[in-house]
Amino acid sequence: MRRWGETMKIAVGIIGIFLGLLVLMQSCAVTAGSGLLQDKATGGAGAIGMLVGLLFFIAGAFSFALPLVGAIMFALAAAFAFIASTSGSFSDITIWGFIALVLAAMSFFTWRSAKKKQIA
Repeated sequence: MRRWGETMKIAVGIIGIFLGLLVLMQSCAVTAGSGLLQDKATGGAGAIGMLVGLLFFIAGAFSFALPLVGAIMFALAAAFAFIASTSGSFSDITIWGFIALVLAAMSFFTWRSAKKKQIA
């Protein structure tokens, strides 16, 4: 039977990878649409959104073996998402920022519980 921490690592990893691809595709669509509409601010936010998607993907991959690194990457993705939300009309990026914070917390607590298991 798997422990709670191992199951959480797998869940955070799969969710992170899936949402990373989703954010990346959405940001590509926003960037392409802003190029057609000549909206440079939204294009910049979309470009940062692509970085956020890439960070989600990388953090999800790290969450399997190194959950602390995954937590740090999710926190970076959240920071970039909140920065991108201040420019342009890509308001969904704020939601992705909050999701990244939740995944960062989940990954951090997974790491902490594994650390406690090693000590005990």
